[in-house]
Amino acid sequence: MSNLSAPYFHDPDAAREHLEAIRWPDGAVCPHCGEAEKVYRIKSKRVRPGVYKCGKKACRKQFSVTVGTLFERSHIPLNQWFQAAYLICSSKKGISSHQLHRILGVTYKTAWFMTHRLREAMKDGPIFKEPMGGEGVTVEADETYLGGKKRGKNAKGVQYGIADRMKVVSLVERGGKARSFYVDRVRSKSVRDILVTNVERATALMTDEAYHYRVVGKEFKSHDRVHHAAKEYDRGNAHTNTIEGFFSIFKRGMKGVYQHCREHHLHRYLGEFDFRYNTRDVDDMTRTNAALEGIAGKRLMYRHS
Repeated sequence: MSNLSAPYFHDPDAAREHLEAIRWPDGAVCPHCGEAEKVYRIKSKRVRPGVYKCGKKACRKQFSVTVGTLFERSHIPLNQWFQAAYLICSSKKGISSHQLHRILGVTYKTAWFMTHRLREAMKDGPIFKEPMGGEGVTVEADETYLGGKKRGKNAKGVQYGIADRMKVVSLVERGGKARSFYVDRVRSKSVRDILVTNVERATALMTDEAYHYRVVGKEFKSHDRVHHAAKEYDRGNAHTNTIEGFFSIFKRGMKGVYQHCREHHLHRYLGEFDFRYNTRDVDDMTRTNAALEGIAGKRLMYRHS
């Protein structure tokens, strides 16, 4: 099943078993010491279902599938966590905490807590461990701005009045993945740090005419630019339409769904939109399961929000 009628969306025990299948496809693993062989399930009416014990002499600790994850010691039923994850992952532009609290029947504070924890699971996934691009691959780079007051453009088409706005630099492979980064200032150094860290030198780089791409562009196999100020938006294969399409979804979500975002939360929203874009070719349930694979080692408390 790939919709909300699946049993693990309604039964906490079914949700726990489904999470065990996602986290432990080859059997339970002790989160305390990493032991996998000497682990057994405790079968006792005095112990709640889903509790395991490590048989290693140096450990001997009890645990469940939620230990060491975002769900550890959560008072929210696991099946409700699954519902929230599915709704976020299946909504192209996201779903607001207010909407989630009405659907799930939880308080707004709880819904806000859940959405931020699930965004934490989505960001910094395996996709960020491998460099983008490569031989024969084109990566488009561009920046966008959120919040603040956009004053306008000067005679040369350059924006002014953006000092108080949040700055985002994104990289998008044509036909591939996306990565987005929050930066304090969009300048040559910050842009270069992002590009050389995340993109292979054999890549064909594609940008607009912004000055901060000119020097770093020489470090890649090729660097083509389109001159938006001169109303040039494509020149054969030279265009930034892919990343503009990514930004259009991101901005519709941030302005139309989330509306307000504080600077210290922006990295999680970026991770959410990157994740959905990077899993756009799979169905909603597969995308949800992929998000749940990222819950380990990311337990957060309210005070860390």
